[in-house]
Amino acid sequence: MQFESVRRMGLASILAASLATVGCANMSDSDRRVGSGVGIGAVTGALISGGEPGATAAGAVLGGVGGWLYDREKKKHYRYDRHGNRVYRR
Repeated sequence: MQFESVRRMGLASILAASLATVGCANMSDSDRRVGSGVGIGAVTGALISGGEPGATAAGAVLGGVGGWLYDREKKKHYRYDRHGNRVYRR
């Protein structure tokens, strides 16, 4: 019975990882940063609270805000030229 549980968890994690990599292929940098923040915040909130839904949602919201702030900070270091190419500051 224990082996069956471990096998299902492994299968679920492989499926989630493959969906995450395929699903993020067409996302912009901003979307990816905010989405990563939401995921990390939700997991952190769930771990800290022991799985309470309210704390998990609060962690997701705080993580999303953190990802957005990180994205905003990263965008201060580059601009786009007239051809649409990203140019980094020196």
